[in-house]
Amino acid sequence: MSATYQNTELSVEERVDLLLAEMTIEEKAAQLTAVWAYEVLDGLEFSEDKAARHFRDGIGQITRIGGATNHGPVGTGRIANEIQQFLTQKTRLQIPAIVHEESCSGYMAKGATCFPQSIGIASTWDETIARRVGAVIREQMRAAGAHQALAPLLDVTRDPRWGRVEETFGEDPYLVAQMGIGYVEGLQGDLLNDGVIATGKHFVGYGISEGGMNWAPAHIPERELHEVYLHPFEAVVRQAKLGSIMPGYHELDGIPCHHSEQLLVDVLRNRWGFTGIVVSDYFAVNMLHEYHHVARDKVQAAQFAVQAGVDVELPSRDVYGEALIEAVNRDLVGMDEVDQLVRRVLTMKFRLGLFENPYVDTERTLEVFDNAAQRALAKTAAQKSIVLLKNEQQLLPLNASTLQKLAVIGPNADSIRNMVGDYAYPCHIESLLEMRDQDNVFATPMPNDVQLVDQFVPMQSILEAIQEKVNERVQVTYAEGCSVTGANESDFTQALVAARDADVAIVVVGDKAGLTDDCTTGESRDRATLGLLGDQQALVEAVVETGTPTVVVFVSGRPLATPWIAKHVPAIVDAWLPGEEGASAVADVLFGDYNPSGRLPITIPRSVGQVPIFYAHKPSGGRSHWKGEYVDESNQPLYAFGHGLSYSTFDYRDLAISAEAIGVHGTVDIACVVTNSSAIAGEEVVQLYVHDVEADVTRPLQELRGYARVFLNPGERMRVTFTLSAHQLAFYNREMRYVVEPGVIDVSIGAASNDIRLRGHFSIDGEVTDVESEKIFTTSVNTSSLGEEAR
Repeated sequence: MSATYQNTELSVEERVDLLLAEMTIEEKAAQLTAVWAYEVLDGLEFSEDKAARHFRDGIGQITRIGGATNHGPVGTGRIANEIQQFLTQKTRLQIPAIVHEESCSGYMAKGATCFPQSIGIASTWDETIARRVGAVIREQMRAAGAHQALAPLLDVTRDPRWGRVEETFGEDPYLVAQMGIGYVEGLQGDLLNDGVIATGKHFVGYGISEGGMNWAPAHIPERELHEVYLHPFEAVVRQAKLGSIMPGYHELDGIPCHHSEQLLVDVLRNRWGFTGIVVSDYFAVNMLHEYHHVARDKVQAAQFAVQAGVDVELPSRDVYGEALIEAVNRDLVGMDEVDQLVRRVLTMKFRLGLFENPYVDTERTLEVFDNAAQRALAKTAAQKSIVLLKNEQQLLPLNASTLQKLAVIGPNADSIRNMVGDYAYPCHIESLLEMRDQDNVFATPMPNDVQLVDQFVPMQSILEAIQEKVNERVQVTYAEGCSVTGANESDFTQALVAARDADVAIVVVGDKAGLTDDCTTGESRDRATLGLLGDQQALVEAVVETGTPTVVVFVSGRPLATPWIAKHVPAIVDAWLPGEEGASAVADVLFGDYNPSGRLPITIPRSVGQVPIFYAHKPSGGRSHWKGEYVDESNQPLYAFGHGLSYSTFDYRDLAISAEAIGVHGTVDIACVVTNSSAIAGEEVVQLYVHDVEADVTRPLQELRGYARVFLNPGERMRVTFTLSAHQLAFYNREMRYVVEPGVIDVSIGAASNDIRLRGHFSIDGEVTDVESEKIFTTSVNTSSLGEEAR
């Protein structure tokens, strides 16, 4: 065999052509498959004998060296090097592998920095945080020998019953797109030879399933599919040059996403110009046969997936093994179709620089793992993610100098495990062990020597952070009160004694995230109700009834419908799943060392009966006509999209719109002045919404089209200017053409979708114009300080 494809003087296309010409069908099929890392290990050590069996024809990807073994970063890097050495020295074609890992709240591996779960990152309304988090993940994954991250979720979700809400950036397509763009840019970097492939998932509509149930069908009209659910994917593909797409497990109108040429070829590649790789969700190619029953067997499943453009089957060799080869031999799949997939995989490996540099320097690996700068970023992200939902009579911030006794109560108060999201390392080790023991549908040959690790990075509980914060100045009494899910077994006695004896009671309740049966949020942990589970609600009520001023802290993965708490508890803090520095961040907010600035990226309903409820409803939506409310409940949310309080107050004034009318290709500046009218420095999230007053098809009453996070000292004024393009006001008309249409556009600026401070309008003049090829996804924002207000 010649090795001319190793010639770095040739273009990537030429090198791919040369290599492809050398390959047998078995070697081509191998590039479209993967092997679990532990399948080539004996215990924790690399096994050449097992590698010789699994890598006989090479391999496309390695599944989760860091995420599915007990290795730390150095051990992960060493195993990655040994795998690459075997592939490049002891296989015929010497093709290195792409190692993929999970990274929803950080690189999912022992010793890696654990950031707030994605719903918390979205609550920062700060795409620079998402970008910086992505950059840390890139640095850590590359140092441990990994090249592809199976994140971010770009699913727009409007059903909090769904367990994976925590992994998403929320309900709004614009916000999801901006967070996704930031994350992907940070993860992939400027060039992929020093970056990590980001994987946008789950393509598409996965987050709005029947009953909020995982893998269930999604029922989405075509216009809504394009304007809402496809929008973030398109924005990230076109603006951030996304490297990979993962289809969803579910179906749309009878067609499983892994079998949809319309989605994966017509829309993704032909319309958007996507040039990356499509990787299957785990086991999803075989599910065309065993779950969806659209394929009669694995051979036909291979045919359907290849024709739909699924390039790589994850997590291990199955349908794209012998079944794919048989499909080729029976002329169900053409060799040219296989070559097209292999070409994309090889192109990505060349772009990653794997042929020239497949190894990592393990002596330097630990330098980039959970260091001081990364932990500082984790804390900043956690601080900015915390949403102050309610603060009656300014109970918060607490003043440690005036407190004598403090009660800290609840099942999540002294829990480190429950501070992290479902795609954190301990959660997945738990799930792999459960699947092995239960013969789960995802069961894999998990070795018996893989053990659960309780603490994968140093962490504090919220109780410990509070104790550290108040030092010895305040007597802190702790009582668990109940468990997250326990019902009718609680002993509130100790908790109520602590509450009655305290100046303030802090009750920390919520969820346990993960994939195992005891978890209340996470993948396949869907809910039929949205309140606190077990005896947690009763615990909060009992503490409030003691008469002690009470603060409730939610540590949760989904919006919790708790109207009684919203009415009767004076101060409520939503911390989501805040990660390794989350406890310290919560304590900072409670005691005023950080002024809360998080905003809700998703509507919080009053009850599950309001679902789906979201701010961007149509003119005929949002109420029961003609009465307005339900017979038995308000039609209004418990807390609206964009809501979040601060210890500061902010005034809005001086709305200025630069033109009364613009053309169909024009832009308009929309500006206002925001003033910190309090004595406390703080950050405000200024939100711009639009509404097309009269259009060819009905339009949402509000659509987010820009936001700005601004820091203001007491009395400081800031001019915030949004530059909006007419193209950002386009929509799909009755002919499903993406058009800008003449007419009046209402604009509003406020602190939340239900807290609008300024209103105005402008017009678009001209003819109806198709701008499909000229979409603009991001509103530019400029801020300028005007100094302190004269007093």
